[in-house]
Amino acid sequence: MDVYQHFRKEERPFIDQVEAWKSDVEMRFERKLTDFLNPRERRIAYSLLANTDLQIAVSGHEEERMRMIIAPEYEMIDAEDFQVTLLEASYPEKFMNLEHRDVLGAFMSLGIKREKLGDLVVRDGLIHILVASEISEYIKMQLTQIKKANVTWAEKSPEERMVSEEEWKDSFATVSSLRLDVVLKEIYRMPRKKSVMHIQAGHVKVNFRTVDDPSFILEEDDLLSLRGKGRSKLTEVMGQTKKEKWRITFSALN
Repeated sequence: MDVYQHFRKEERPFIDQVEAWKSDVEMRFERKLTDFLNPRERRIAYSLLANTDLQIAVSGHEEERMRMIIAPEYEMIDAEDFQVTLLEASYPEKFMNLEHRDVLGAFMSLGIKREKLGDLVVRDGLIHILVASEISEYIKMQLTQIKKANVTWAEKSPEERMVSEEEWKDSFATVSSLRLDVVLKEIYRMPRKKSVMHIQAGHVKVNFRTVDDPSFILEEDDLLSLRGKGRSKLTEVMGQTKKEKWRITFSALN
């Protein structure tokens, strides 16, 4: 059976990667620690590994991005095995306003791959970010300024991690299709023509990747972002009505 038929064309490289991880663990009897995976990637991995004798564990509970360990079923997996470090830095909030995108942009400017970074929270003059432990020392040495703020990083216990103050509001809707333009229109309360314009202009991302095709079909756990309007996610597709419309639930940031 062609495994690709169950997923999107652009997800094939990641599918191949998961299959390679699976093969390595089964043949070498050695665990595989992944980089940080977003919810859609974790969903794919769980699907591909579901009918194997391997065990799967993730580094967190409520985080959006988590590392995953794929291991033989007899191995014991401890929290420290995920090699995740919490870094904290402070900045003078009274004199400077730093946002999520400012901090993430500073990391990207150092050439750090997004896959090496977990959840990021910026509030109350503090920055908390989960990172792959193998790059924590590099970050502490190299990332010393964000915008005009000098920053010094310190390692903190994961239990001290700040919780984002972002509030997700759950909603229910019935839509004519799962096309991106249709769902975007519903979530952000705009005319469909305008949602198409945003998509074609490159203002919309699905699972952190820009999608410029209005007919792109969404699936459960897809994360969406619309430039200037914030993030949302398609949390559940509950099937079709008798009139062949789709019942969905979605969450959006207030």
